[in-house]
Order: sequence, then structure tokens, then C-alpha cells
Amino acid sequence: MEVRRVDHEWRRWIAENLLLESSPAVLLQTMVDNGISPEEAGLELEAAISSPYLAGAARLRNRLKKRTWPLDIQRKLNSLDSRTHEVPRRHQISGDAFFKEFYALNRPVIITGMMDDWPAMSRWHFGYLRERFGEREVEVQFGRNQDANYEVNQPKHKRNMRFADYVDLVQNSDQTNDFYMTANNSGRNKEALAELWDDVVQLPAYLDGKPGNGFFWFGPRGTRTPFHHDLTNNFMAQVMGRKRIRLVPAVELGQIYNDLHCYTPVDGADIDYQRFPLMRDAQVLDVELAPGEILFLPVGCWHYVEGLSPSITMSFTNFRWDNDFSSFYDSYHGV
Repeated sequence: MEVRRVDHEWRRWIAENLLLESSPAVLLQTMVDNGISPEEAGLELEAAISSPYLAGAARLRNRLKKRTWPLDIQRKLNSLDSRTHEVPRRHQISGDAFFKEFYALNRPVIITGMMDDWPAMSRWHFGYLRERFGEREVEVQFGRNQDANYEVNQPKHKRNMRFADYVDLVQNSDQTNDFYMTANNSGRNKEALAELWDDVVQLPAYLDGKPGNGFFWFGPRGTRTPFHHDLTNNFMAQVMGRKRIRLVPAVELGQIYNDLHCYTPVDGADIDYQRFPLMRDAQVLDVELAPGEILFLPVGCWHYVEGLSPSITMSFTNFRWDNDFSSFYDSYHGV
């Protein structure tokens, strides 16, 4: 085996794992297994363990541990409260009740009966979309199957095409995640498909009522949005088709292996508990969203979304109440 030297990347790895309280003996063996001589690996570990810089970082780690204690308190309370063990469905809940019972408590809920007056519920089908907007040029994400990090790299997957061609593609495709029109394409598509918003009622009980708000999602069976959290409270209003959503409350942050911005390597479709053992203790809630139903996604709530059939969803963030949580989010470029 080629003998490797300890560089700054290895030193960062040593420091991080010591701060995570990994065994020095295990770290030594890992370095040796990767081609570093036992003598050099031992010297580097000894230098790191005795470093005053690492001791200072350890003090900060202990302070951060105290900050996680309130999260663990809430996690335990959630386990004791049977109301948090499933996502409730509430029919035409009033704005005040929604705010007090869900928005202010950071709890998800499915709201029914509030989309009955949407023209979109009867109009939005393949024929209508093709005939009414077919010649418009829209933006779609393509090539997602070839990129394991398709959501992080979504700007690289944008493609323009005729909307009629995209409608045909969605209607005639089998299960696939290779293409999807998402909120990330809304900058162009809100203008290209502007009249679609005339078919949407702005839910005045919950939203601020300003016309033209909302994001348009349209894709085939099999589309996936990987586990992530949003920086705002969010509504998912299902117009056509069904979606499966897997939720993990925001207080489970320490269990979900958040490795970059608002993402995690945990696969929401099939959680690997061998690779991510802390997920065994996380609260995971599964729901299926049907046409005419609205899912409230609380800010910070991790969610994985899968299309069970060709589907159209509108999402909204323009609530009547304060929804600014991003202005004091300071981990934007990684954790």
C-alpha cells in the first residue's frame, strides 16, 4: 500500500472526530488502514489531543451541547403527547384555530375542504393544460437520475421546452424522477403560465390574500424531493394526483445527520438505519396527500416527498402571520 502523509484535510478530520468524542484508537486504526504509518498517525493524534486550539473548540462544543438540551426536552415531550404521533386532518379549520393549534406550535396538519372553490380543481387536467398553454415556453429540471445530488445541483438541470411537449411527457411516462417542474423553476414559469394563477383562490383564512403568490409543481409518478427542511412555514395544496410525504419534526435535528445547509444524506424513501443509527430514535410521520388537501409544513420540519401518480401541487409561504425565519439563519453555506 502506498504510504500517505497527513495533510490539512486529515488534520481537519482528526479534529472533527475528536470533538465528536470518537475513540483515538479507532481514529489511529482508520488512518493506518488508509496508508498512513502508525508512527505518523500517532504523532498527529497526540498533537491534536494536546492542542490548546482543540481544547478551546471542546469548550465551545460543550456550550453547544447545552443548546441542544431544549431540543431533547421537546423530543421527549413529543413522545409523551399522543397528538404528535400522527398528522391530524382538520376540516375547514378557522384561521385563528390553525394559528393557535399548529402554526404557533410548529406542528403539521392536513386541512380539508378549503380548495372546493378553486377552479383549478376541475380545470387542471392534461387536455386543458395542453390546449390552453401548450405553445408557451417553460423551464423544467432534466437529468435528475444521473445526479445523486440533483436537488443541491438543481441550477445545472434547467431546460426550456414547449409546455405541450412537457405535458405529453408527464402523461405518457412511467414512474421516473428524471424530470420535474418545481418551485425552483418558478421564476420563469410564473410568467409563462400566468393565467394559471387565476384558477387559484388565495386561502384568505390563512394567507395574506395577495394575488399571484404560490409555486407550481408538476411532474410524473415517481418524482422525488429528498429530505430537507425549508426556511419558512409552507403550505402544500394538492390539485391533481397523490403524494406521499415523510416528515421528521425540526427538534429531531440531532438525529437526521444534517450535513449541508438544509439537506441530509438520509434517503427518505428507504432509511438506512445501519448507516444512520440515530434515525432509529427519530420521530418519523408518514402521510398521503390527496387532491383537495393542504399539508401545513412547519418551518424547520424535515420532509421527503414522492409522487404516487402524475401530480400538480401549489405551495405557498405568504401567511397572514410572521413567516421570517431566514433572516437569522446563519448556517446557509453548510454546517
